[in-house]
Amino acid sequence: MGELSCVDEVNDVLLGIELEKFGLMSSYTWKVDPKRLVFTLSRYKFVSKMLYGKDNVLEVGCGDGFGSKIVASAVKKISLIDVEPIFIDDIKKRIGSANENIVFYHDILSSPVPDTFDGIYSLDVLEHIPEEKEDAFLEHIYASLSQGGALIIGMPSLESQLYASPPSKAGHVNCKTGEALRALCKKYFENVFMFSMNDEVVHTGFFPMAHYLFAVCCGKRSLANI
Repeated sequence: MGELSCVDEVNDVLLGIELEKFGLMSSYTWKVDPKRLVFTLSRYKFVSKMLYGKDNVLEVGCGDGFGSKIVASAVKKISLIDVEPIFIDDIKKRIGSANENIVFYHDILSSPVPDTFDGIYSLDVLEHIPEEKEDAFLEHIYASLSQGGALIIGMPSLESQLYASPPSKAGHVNCKTGEALRALCKKYFENVFMFSMNDEVVHTGFFPMAHYLFAVCCGKRSLANI
């Protein structure tokens, strides 16, 4: 009887939970290539470990915000921005109006975010930004980051594009090698720690064999040196 009682209690808890909903992008990914969603979520897990315990974190280019919850569970406060209103509207519908103040439309290419953060991350965004605008992208993130803060940039490697689908290639106008990503970030930060990633495994292996790259940046350089 004791065991049955425990089962009933668990069932009551499960039946009382409101079901989570996929976002626009995550729903599409789950339908067409579910394993890719695992890879994507593992990138957010890496970020959550790197920024664990931060007071105020910003995600630049959050998309539908589905993976952002992993980072949110590891930090004290998180804000999400995206240049596409359709994603911001989707997130607000799913999380409710109580959290609207941390999800908002902003074009980082136009200006810094009107706040400062001790952690900023941007996944799968830089490769969509034309090379001639990448400095504006990083300058505005730099201006939104506190002096002692950390930035994480994640993007597909240039070498991975050999295996990318035609629609993916069309949008990826600025993929980089590991050394090129390091060099770009070194313009703005004293310390840039590079990681390779294949599927859901993050490592420090050979860049040209990596499908995905992470740059973990800290130690803001003086503006006079940029």
